[in-house]
Amino acid sequence: MPGSVGRVPAPPSRWPGPSPTPGSAAGSEAAAGAGEPSAGPPTETTWAQTPLGPAEEWEPALRSVVDLVLSAPVPMALAFGDELALIYNDGFAELIRDLHPAAFGRPAAEVFAQVWELAGVGEEIEKVYRTGIPYLEREGVLPVDRGRGSDQVDHVVLTRGYSPVRDQHGQIIGLLMVIVETTQVTRRLQRLSELAVALSGTLTLDDVARSALRYALESFDADQVGIAVDDGADWRGVRRIRGELLDEADERLPPLWRSFAADSAAPLVVAAASATPRFWADGRPLLSTAIDRHDEKIRALAVLPLRTPSLGGALAIGYCAAHPWSPAERALLTAAAELVAQAAERARRFENQHGTAQLLQRSMLPEQLPDLPRLRLAARYDAGVDGNAAGGDFYDAFPLSPGRLAVVLGDVAGHDVHAAALMGQVRAALRALALSNPDPAAVLSGLDRLVGSLGTEARRDELFVTVVYGVVEPGAGLMTLASAGHPAPLLRQAPAGVPPTARYLDVPPGAPLGLGGNRPTSTVPFVPGDTLLLFSDGVVERRQQSLSAGFAALAEAIAGASSGDPRTLCAVASRAVAGPTEDDAAVLAVEHALTPSRSASLEMPAEPTAPGRVRQWLTAQLTSWQVPESVIGAAVLCTSELTTNALLHAGTAAQVEIDLSPERLLVSVADQGTRGTVTPTRADTLSSRGRGLGLIEQLSDAWGTDPTVRGSTVWFEILIPEGGPRGNG
Repeated sequence: MPGSVGRVPAPPSRWPGPSPTPGSAAGSEAAAGAGEPSAGPPTETTWAQTPLGPAEEWEPALRSVVDLVLSAPVPMALAFGDELALIYNDGFAELIRDLHPAAFGRPAAEVFAQVWELAGVGEEIEKVYRTGIPYLEREGVLPVDRGRGSDQVDHVVLTRGYSPVRDQHGQIIGLLMVIVETTQVTRRLQRLSELAVALSGTLTLDDVARSALRYALESFDADQVGIAVDDGADWRGVRRIRGELLDEADERLPPLWRSFAADSAAPLVVAAASATPRFWADGRPLLSTAIDRHDEKIRALAVLPLRTPSLGGALAIGYCAAHPWSPAERALLTAAAELVAQAAERARRFENQHGTAQLLQRSMLPEQLPDLPRLRLAARYDAGVDGNAAGGDFYDAFPLSPGRLAVVLGDVAGHDVHAAALMGQVRAALRALALSNPDPAAVLSGLDRLVGSLGTEARRDELFVTVVYGVVEPGAGLMTLASAGHPAPLLRQAPAGVPPTARYLDVPPGAPLGLGGNRPTSTVPFVPGDTLLLFSDGVVERRQQSLSAGFAALAEAIAGASSGDPRTLCAVASRAVAGPTEDDAAVLAVEHALTPSRSASLEMPAEPTAPGRVRQWLTAQLTSWQVPESVIGAAVLCTSELTTNALLHAGTAAQVEIDLSPERLLVSVADQGTRGTVTPTRADTLSSRGRGLGLIEQLSDAWGTDPTVRGSTVWFEILIPEGGPRGNG
C-alpha cells in the first residue's frame, strides 16, 4: 500500500491471537502509554479515542463492517468518515509495515502522504467516498520505501479495490479497501469486489443466494456450488450446476430451495451446524447424501460456514476432478463467506420487517373487488424502492344501491405504521359515510372533519391526506367525482372504429383533508368502452423529472395500451413513467364493458397432476365458448407454464381464473406462497420445463403480476381476432 508496502516480515508489534472485534479485550495489554500509539486495535475503552467514537454507540451497519475488516483473512481496511480514518486488520498491518501501529485511526491522506497524489491513490479513494462508485485497479505499480530511513525504493505491483460502505439509511460513511500484492489473484479479487457491490444491493435471501452462487460459480470456475441457511429447526439450500439451465438462472424467479433435516449428513448442513469449514481435495464427499448424478461426480469440495448472531448457513464449491485448495483460495473463500453471511443476515431482517409491513399494508386493502355485470375492476399496489415500511396509499370499491359503485383512491403522507393506521381509519370511515350518504361532496366533508379531529387529538398539524372519490352509475352512463387535493382521474375512451384516447377529467382538486373548505363535484359521461383510472402521485412522480412529463407519459401509455382491460391498464400505468420511485404507487381501474364477459375458475391442488388437469379444463371451457383455436392453443401453453411455476415456487394450491370478452381473453393464476413480484422484462432464459416466461411474453399481448395479501397473481391477456366470440353466446 502507499507509503511502505512491500514484501516484508510481519511487523514487530502485532496484536496477539485472532483479530479482536469491537468491545473485546484482545490487544489491551499491547496498548501504549499516554501519548503513544497503540500496538493493536483500540480496546473497548479506547475506541472512543478514534474517529469512530464509543463502540456501544455504533449503528449495526458500522459494527458489521468493522467486525468484517478486523476478522478478514485478506488485507483489508475501512477508511471512515470525511477524514478517511484508517481501521485495518493484521494483513493490512503487514502491508504498511513501519507505518503500523501509528497509522491506526489516522487520516489516509496523512498516512500515505508519500504517494497520495499518484494515480489511483488519493484521487480515486476520495472519488469512491464522494460518488459511491467502486474502484478496482488490477495491477498498479507504486514506489515503496523498504525501510525507515533507507534510501532504497522498490516498485511493488498491487491490486487494489475500493468499495463504498453505507449506513442503514444508505448514506456513504466510508469505503472498504482490499489490497493484495500479487497479480495471481487479480481476477478473483475483482470478483470479490464485485460480490461486495452485488451483495450491497440485495434485499432478500433469494437475492443473496443468486449473487453468491453466481460469484462462486464464475470466480472459482467450479462445477457445482451451493448455499444453505437455517429454516427454523431445519435447513434449506439451493445449488447451481455448471451448464445447467435452472429457474434460478432467470433473474425474475427465485431460486429453487430444497429442505434438509436438522440431522442431515449433507456437508452443507454439517458445516452450517458446526460452524466449521471443511475441505476435500479428492474423494466422494457427497456420495452418501447425493440426490442425483451431479452430486455423485463431485470429488473436491470446500464448505465454508456462514455464521452471524441471527443466521447460520454454509457456502459450498465443488469440482468433478481432484483440486488442492491453496491458502490463497481458502482465504478468498473465507472472505467471500463473511460477505455472504453479513448480507444474508441483513436480508433476513429486511424480509421480516418487509413481510410485517406489507401484510399490515395489504390487510387494510380490499382482498377482492366487486364482481358486477357491466363493470370490470382491477387494482394494483406497489411499494416504493425501499419496500420496507407500510405506506399510506389505499384504494377501495364497493357496491351502492341501486346498481351503483363507489370508487376511491387516496394517499396518506408517510411511510410508517402511523401512516398505515391513518389510512385504515380513513378508508373505514369513507365506506361508512358512503353507505349512509354516497354523495361525493358529503363524503369528503365528513372525512375532512375526521382527519381534522385526528390531527387535533394527536396534536399533529402535519397530517396530509388526499383522496379522490366517485360514484359510478353504469345504467345512466354517468359518474360523479370529487377530489381533496388528489391528482385528476384519467379516462380512457375507445369508441368503435376510432383509436383510443386518454384525457384527464376536469375535477376541481379542492383542499387536502383536514384543512376545511368545499370540494365541488363533477359529473361526466361514462359509457360502454370507457375505462376510469384512479392513481396516486407515486405513479407519475420521478426525481429530476417534471410532474407534467409524468402525467403526459401516463396518458400516452394508457391510450396506447393493447386493450381497456383494467388489469392490463393497472400494469401499464405502474411502468408508464421511466425511472425508480421512492414513493408507493396505487392504481384502481374501472371499465364500463361493451358487453358482459364470461368467466370461470378452477381450484388447482398442489400436486403433480394439476397442470394436466388445468390444460384439459381450459381447453374444454374455451372450446365451448367458441374461442378461435389459435387463441386456445396459446392460452393453454401459457396457463400450463404458470401453473407449473406456481407449484414449483409457491408449493400451495392455486386458483385459475379465465375471463372472456369480445375483445380479449384474460387468464390469471393466483397462489398463496411468497414468490413476490415477477418483473415483466425481456425474457431470454428458459425455465426448468424448457419454456419459461419467454413463452408467455411471446404468445400473449400483455402479462404481469399483482401482489396480494398472501401470495401473488400472475396473469396474461390475449386479444381475440376479428370473427371471434361475441356477446354471451
